[in-house]
Amino acid sequence: MPNNLAEWLTYLETLNPKTIALGLERVAEVRQRLKLQPYFPIIIVGGTNGKGSVCAILESILHAAGYRVGCYTSPHLLEYNERVRVSKHPANDAELCAAFKKIEKVRGDIPLTYFEFGTLAAVQMFIEQKVDVAILEVGLGGRLDAVNIFDADCAVVTSIDIDHTDYLGDTREKIAFEKAGIFRNGKVAVFGDGDMPEAIRAQAEKAGAELWRLGSEFGFTSHQGQWDFHGKKGNRSALPFPSLRGSYQLNNASAALAALDSLKNKLPVSMEAARRGMVEVALSARFQMIPGKPMLILDVAHNPHAARSLAKTLAALPPGPKTYAVCAMLKDKDMAGVVAALKSQVDVWLVAGIDAPRGATADELGQVVGNENSERSKRFDTVTEAVNHAYNQAGENDRIVAFGSFYTVAEVMRARGLRCA
Repeated sequence: MPNNLAEWLTYLETLNPKTIALGLERVAEVRQRLKLQPYFPIIIVGGTNGKGSVCAILESILHAAGYRVGCYTSPHLLEYNERVRVSKHPANDAELCAAFKKIEKVRGDIPLTYFEFGTLAAVQMFIEQKVDVAILEVGLGGRLDAVNIFDADCAVVTSIDIDHTDYLGDTREKIAFEKAGIFRNGKVAVFGDGDMPEAIRAQAEKAGAELWRLGSEFGFTSHQGQWDFHGKKGNRSALPFPSLRGSYQLNNASAALAALDSLKNKLPVSMEAARRGMVEVALSARFQMIPGKPMLILDVAHNPHAARSLAKTLAALPPGPKTYAVCAMLKDKDMAGVVAALKSQVDVWLVAGIDAPRGATADELGQVVGNENSERSKRFDTVTEAVNHAYNQAGENDRIVAFGSFYTVAEVMRARGLRCA
């Protein structure tokens, strides 16, 4: 067997010929062999955008309330350990290796994917470390995603937009059908966006879940630097804005509070804990502003929906002389849609390639941006070269925005010596 975490992660990539292989049969069989029976409430969070933010807000509030919280998210930015946290601390290498070893001993010849293996390992760790509650982020879709072998005591779908069309379908309704596969009979299903596809309602009814929708069963109002939440189980007034930037974060924070309301009999949360959790929540690369001259902004926006939110948040900042975009994307994303959403906020495009199986080259992305090798657009082989050029060219009052993929932001963070929040 592998001897350390790096060897394990390399090994996991070899077990299934497909990086993404949706379906629950393989992972459910290994779960049964492991006898994984979580005794704690589980919150499963899916959706197109906002999953990571909702998970982070839930984790922060529940931690502030004194609970021992397990949180499983993906992908990671710099280190795999970021994916599995207990009490807001990333798992150490030894803990992950021990969990991987237990799975390997029982899986036999079942070809688990990297994500399936990691999901089982995370829940194995949460059971062993006696968490009070677990938050599991869907990797892709929902219905056929590995986390869906566990029953959600509350399921959250944050938003629905076009992404991963090869796996989930090419319309919001088809994608919503897949995302809503995490709903469970007799449990609350939270939808965190005002624009709800009909498939969300239909699947909630079919599953026998109680649907709570933003703008209907729960909602919020903001005023004078604070905001109020109103829901089916009561109201929370004079809340501080979450420390995650962007007006859309109030949607995410409201969805998190609605989920907590649905579990208030099992996991009561005081007003003090809710307020403290909002202030203390931290999540890298969601409109993360790195102080300096010039300022650096990191955002993992990689589809048009997220790009529109990024553009709106940039537009709300005080105007600066120039905005430099360091952008690299995966070729199966809607590159044209992302570029179109942000063109009005970008003065100089610095596009780069991603050295990954699905990575677009600088020329492929550059053709979408246009204006090759002009003052408005330049191409670079690597993200590191692009961000270094940005710092060489930008004035102290300019800003540099890095986005397009987790790969993009991770390479910028390494190039600038930054660590995760």
